[in-house]
Amino acid sequence: MEMRYVWQHLYLVAVSCALTTVLGLVLGVFAYLSKSARAVILWTVDLLQTVPVLALLGIIMLVFGATGTTVIVGIMLYSLLPIVRNTYVGLSNIDPGIKEAAKGMGMTKLQRLVKVELPSSFPIVFAGIRIAVVTSIGTAVFGAVVGGGGLGSTINRAILIQDMPTLMEATFTLMAMAIIFDFGMGYIEKRLKSR
Repeated sequence: MEMRYVWQHLYLVAVSCALTTVLGLVLGVFAYLSKSARAVILWTVDLLQTVPVLALLGIIMLVFGATGTTVIVGIMLYSLLPIVRNTYVGLSNIDPGIKEAAKGMGMTKLQRLVKVELPSSFPIVFAGIRIAVVTSIGTAVFGAVVGGGGLGSTINRAILIQDMPTLMEATFTLMAMAIIFDFGMGYIEKRLKSR
């Protein structure tokens, strides 16, 4: 197994997760602030999660072609649900007393959101980011079908030529990535909650 496929896989996951985090936070905050948009946003991210990964990548490929961009956009859309949901739930479940205290201090709605509500809800938001990252590691494997590369290419080739050692090596590499990210981000999450 070539290391370039491992780095390629990590690159796809890193870029897509960075974009997912930004978009997910924006949509989650917007769902929290706007009652009229809430149902549409939450329904859309729920719906995206029900679409099979390969079908979603096939649709995106019609726009971007068989490239890494297709994989990045696909993972981004597929990973939105936990970040959007957790952002919305985290902001919605803040103690009303905290909100009232911030309001009583003369903070504007934007100041309350940035200085009080987002920091207070960040442990829950971070849990959504953690789920999205770990899920993305496995989902990125499907990117090989649309020319995205990564460890999916190694796995596909190993299956075709029945190369079991390479298949097992690639599988264990994926598992190790997921475990390392899950434990690392889980540790950060615990530290955030303890604060």
